[in-house]
Amino acid sequence: MRILMIGGTQFVGRHIADAALAEGHDVTLFHRGVTGPDLFPEATHLLGDRNEDLSALSSRGWDATIDVCAYVPRHVTSMADALGGRGGHYTYISTISVYADPPEPGITEDAPLRALEGPPTEIVTGDTYGALKAACERAARDAFSSLSIVRPSYVVGPHDHTERFTWWVRRFARGGEILAPGPPDDPLQVIDARDLARFTVSVTESKTDGTSHTMTPPPPFTFADMFEVLARTAGAPGHVVTWVDERFLLDAGVKEGEIPLWGARDPQRFVLAADPRRALGQGLSPRPLEDTIRDTIEWARSSPADPSAGLSPEREAELLAGWHGR
Repeated sequence: MRILMIGGTQFVGRHIADAALAEGHDVTLFHRGVTGPDLFPEATHLLGDRNEDLSALSSRGWDATIDVCAYVPRHVTSMADALGGRGGHYTYISTISVYADPPEPGITEDAPLRALEGPPTEIVTGDTYGALKAACERAARDAFSSLSIVRPSYVVGPHDHTERFTWWVRRFARGGEILAPGPPDDPLQVIDARDLARFTVSVTESKTDGTSHTMTPPPPFTFADMFEVLARTAGAPGHVVTWVDERFLLDAGVKEGEIPLWGARDPQRFVLAADPRRALGQGLSPRPLEDTIRDTIEWARSSPADPSAGLSPEREAELLAGWHGR
């Protein structure tokens, strides 16, 4: 197939481009040339910025388009206009965050979606992200007659620049006393970027219409369960996990986001207890979380950590001392 990738040089897009090339597809990457400009020399590279100039797409055609970086509806509609029907099947990478509050455990793809509240906006924040991605889905349904929507949970694995999962892998590998933010029974689901990539290429090849959850494992799986896997796979000898009550953390001034993956009883938390059976039936084949952790460790050895990610050792020690002395 001739596949157009919108993005394709950073994390999720990088893995999808790699998977498409591995399957022998003729891949064109439309990107800004900022991140990973030297990746995939075997692909065709078209430079441009979807916010400003899509003219590089004006004289070519493709069998399918995979879009990993549409965050506001205008991104979808302007892409459809630029392609003018020459983009083939459209695969849109959305998010599990599109669901209206409060989602139920075992939520399926047919649950109600978020809508923006207040005046229209293109400012992507923690409050608007899910609603804007839901609006992108609606725009895609209006603009493309052949459409796959892929809704992943937290995407993890090698080349993850967000450090959300990688920070925890590094933290367990460092050892010592590890602050675990409560409650331990909060649900959690992730997806290895490479498994997401293979699934995305597969539904694009088959031009599968519809929406699919991509995450693992099926519920129930909790923060505590993830920590157990991290402990036995990445934990340094002698490490100790100490669960700290969320109320204590909030009272101590810890902000959501300061501890990666921690939601502090976010009303959206049960989106991380979603039902992935549709995607599993379509061929999603998640690898064991242990394998993702090992590969992330290997990649992290040669990738410098983001010093702004997660709790600093000093802040973690301060919080643990306060917890023990409360």
